[in-house]
Amino acid sequence: MTDQPLLPEPPASPAPSSDLWAAVEDLWTWLDANRPHGGQEGLLLRMLKLSEEVGEVAQAVIGATGQNPRKGITHTWEDVQGELCDVVITALVALRTLTPDTREVFTRHLAKVTERSLGPSA
Repeated sequence: MTDQPLLPEPPASPAPSSDLWAAVEDLWTWLDANRPHGGQEGLLLRMLKLSEEVGEVAQAVIGATGQNPRKGITHTWEDVQGELCDVVITALVALRTLTPDTREVFTRHLAKVTERSLGPSA
């Protein structure tokens, strides 16, 4: 046994929801409670956030491929994966901003896209 005092354990942070739709709802709730702009302006800014995230995907791809000779390779393909996940999350939260029926709207649209692309038997 040592004479050093034990460090207190940090408080447990709440575990993120492993359910996609519950996580989207939690993120939307948090963003809605902390938004600096409301109404139409807040809605438009939430939609513009998606463009910002897509730009970060482009930046990561350019960085992963070394396309900018001045900077060289600045990102990994794992960074690109993370940025793509940010796009998906941001898009789903934006959709939730437009409708509380996010899951149903997305599922219905995915079925249409899948049928259109793969045929009615998909």
